[in-house]
Amino acid sequence: MFKALAFAAALSLTAGVACAQAPNDAQIAHIAYTAGAIDIAAGKQAIAKSHNKAVLDFANEMVRDHTAVNDQALALVKKLGVTPQDNPTSQSLASAAAAEQTKLAALSGAAYDKAYAANEVAFHKTVNGALSGTLIPSAQNPELKSLLETGLKLFQSHQMHAEHLAQSLK
Repeated sequence: MFKALAFAAALSLTAGVACAQAPNDAQIAHIAYTAGAIDIAAGKQAIAKSHNKAVLDFANEMVRDHTAVNDQALALVKKLGVTPQDNPTSQSLASAAAAEQTKLAALSGAAYDKAYAANEVAFHKTVNGALSGTLIPSAQNPELKSLLETGLKLFQSHQMHAEHLAQSLK
């Protein structure tokens, strides 16, 4: 649980950075894509490590849904002729996620499953907060804003699913 809280704290700090600097659309696209890629990697790790059907079902859902949204995001930035812009928020997200994935990799069995589920709860809470509080309000392009809003609805359902999964593993 501590690991998930530390990851959430790191993400909260990075969301604050985005908020302080009012990210532009190219930065927002990169942040959103990075968050999706992080959850895809986490889901793939869970698929490789877990033997729990509920965890595997959830992980497969994360890989499927985040891949679909990232594919839509790539298609949109291509259509708009926008190059996603790397930024300190994306870099901090990636760094915190890599550290968390290393910590999770050292776990196995029920300990891994519980830590993965707790991390998914913390991750979705933080990303959903950043989407609703910073990224969506800062987005200037209506199509980007719409994609982020659609993603937020999906990711809110992921958060609820992660919360139920975490509760079932206690």
